[in-house]
Amino acid sequence: MSIDIHVPDMGESITEVRLGQWLRAEGDWIERDDLLVEIESDKVTQELPAPAEGLLSISQSEGADVPVGAVIGTLDPDAPRPTEATPVTGEVIDTPATSGGTPSGTPASDVPTTRVEVATETAASANVRATPMARHIAAEQGVDLTDVHGSGPAGRIMKADVLHVPTREGSSPEEPPANELAPATERAIRRERMSPLRRRIAQRLVAAQHEAAMLTTFNEADMSAVMKLRSMHKDDFHDRYGVKLGFMSFFARAVVSALKAFPAINAYVDGDVFEYHDYVDLSIAVGTDKGLVVPVIRDAHQLDFAGIEGSISDLAARARSGGLSMQDLTGGTFTISNGGVYGSMMSTPILNPPQSGILGLHRIAKRPVEDPDNPGQIVLRPMMYLALSYDHRIVDGAGAVGFLVHVKNCIESPDRLLLGL
Repeated sequence: MSIDIHVPDMGESITEVRLGQWLRAEGDWIERDDLLVEIESDKVTQELPAPAEGLLSISQSEGADVPVGAVIGTLDPDAPRPTEATPVTGEVIDTPATSGGTPSGTPASDVPTTRVEVATETAASANVRATPMARHIAAEQGVDLTDVHGSGPAGRIMKADVLHVPTREGSSPEEPPANELAPATERAIRRERMSPLRRRIAQRLVAAQHEAAMLTTFNEADMSAVMKLRSMHKDDFHDRYGVKLGFMSFFARAVVSALKAFPAINAYVDGDVFEYHDYVDLSIAVGTDKGLVVPVIRDAHQLDFAGIEGSISDLAARARSGGLSMQDLTGGTFTISNGGVYGSMMSTPILNPPQSGILGLHRIAKRPVEDPDNPGQIVLRPMMYLALSYDHRIVDGAGAVGFLVHVKNCIESPDRLLLGL
């Protein structure tokens, strides 16, 4: 009796998914918990394991949009198992050219032999931690997994890791002749289906502008003190904690401090009810090849600099390799978005519903400012514009300005973070 393969429940609000690449082919024999297909929702992409063993029959093709609970294929446990291939041992074996053995009186060294060479590279790759999708792409492109650095949990090799490795044929295709470089037409049009993630991003951003009373206030911070402190201690910090000391941890700690002083910015608006939070689950916006995702650092208020930097590094790596779970993407209470890594000088970030505040960071640039220690004197300082977008339904203008000034003071005098000021 065939067993149906259903699209699983992937969490609240997800009613439809898009099928990605099938990791196994029609007619393959499948063992229980073998990974079958990529499933892409508007939040995450995950791999669906087999509910049982059996012969695979696929009923929904790659790229199909199907509802949660839909049948996308079947497994027939009563079908005959395919004959297992002889396992490869990774050795080089010398065998006589004839089946009759060594002729009497003939030295063994004079007997013609056939050398059977085994792909030891394949045997070694089999012991590497990698997702089935990564193995599939590696096999197609001729990539040796033993040479690939894994960005996933515990060093697991993800799809993106393999895609960034040059193939054996070379790192780039041959350039076409000069007369073939011109495009086929100067008015070409290319249409692509919007991915579930991009579609969800669009819906949430439009909803945020329509539903919240969104306003943005700006300030600027002199980054001199943070840059000096980071330069002095970044090597010792890395040696002790195994992570780089970046600017984001300073802003994360400054935000946590400011949210304690201005709790309305750490709250939700739920209809006519304000929901306040006595903790900080800090969302950090991360750009990926599929779009912007916003994973969450849980209990950021309890983390030190090393804890924050380690969490950011882990979440960013898993976001870019497609290794985030639903739990990683839900429940944040405040967001930080760093447009400065792309060169942005100033922007008005859009709220991440149902949150009431988002802090936008921008590019550090030297600008002439008045020296606070010598009034009237103009000096060049590394400055960063800060932008706080907030929901005016719960946050008053004075609170928003006070929050941003608090962040500015913590960045310009980072010793305040150590003293809890």
